[in-house]
Amino acid sequence: MKNFSGNQEQAAAGHTNGGGRSLGRRGVLGGLAALPVLYGVGMADSSRAAVRPARSGSAAAVTDDLVVGAERRYNAPLLTAGTRLVLPKGIKSVSVLDYYHRPHLAVGESAWPYVTNANGMRVDVSVIPEFGAPTRVAVLTGFTDGWYDVIHVNGRADHVAWDAGQLPVLWIYGEFGATEEAPFHNRIYSLALQPFSRNPYSRTTSAR
Repeated sequence: MKNFSGNQEQAAAGHTNGGGRSLGRRGVLGGLAALPVLYGVGMADSSRAAVRPARSGSAAAVTDDLVVGAERRYNAPLLTAGTRLVLPKGIKSVSVLDYYHRPHLAVGESAWPYVTNANGMRVDVSVIPEFGAPTRVAVLTGFTDGWYDVIHVNGRADHVAWDAGQLPVLWIYGEFGATEEAPFHNRIYSLALQPFSRNPYSRTTSAR
């Protein structure tokens, strides 16, 4: 797995940096680490033309290796129920099931902002739920323009942009206080987003 290096700027008061690169439970235990890549961060009410990907002479070429971009993580109290995630049009999503034990892709694919969970229910993942909602993990594809906006209920809006030509897939992980086992203990309320060069999961096998 390769890191795709670039420029980074703090996007949210609840975001922290750290080490570790696992997509599975160990990555969560390590604190949902932030990897050293981000092309553009700005307020969502700014023009997107002003938030352009930074140029880098050492940009990694897309290969069969899994190339990862920067993870951004939003936590309580900045992250609250009603926070919205806005993406470009035409995005497809597929749930990652059994994430903490044997993560694998669900069978069905949905049009954003919906995913189909393990119970077969359609869930709108663009709106952050109340504390106590089940964990949401999904892989989003179809990015030709790499960006998302996180719009908080307090009026703050964060715009994040990256090179979708290199990283056309976005991983989304939301832990909202429903996980009882250690180290969560029903206390974690967090949203993490991270671009990838390809989908790291299969329909039947774990990414670990």
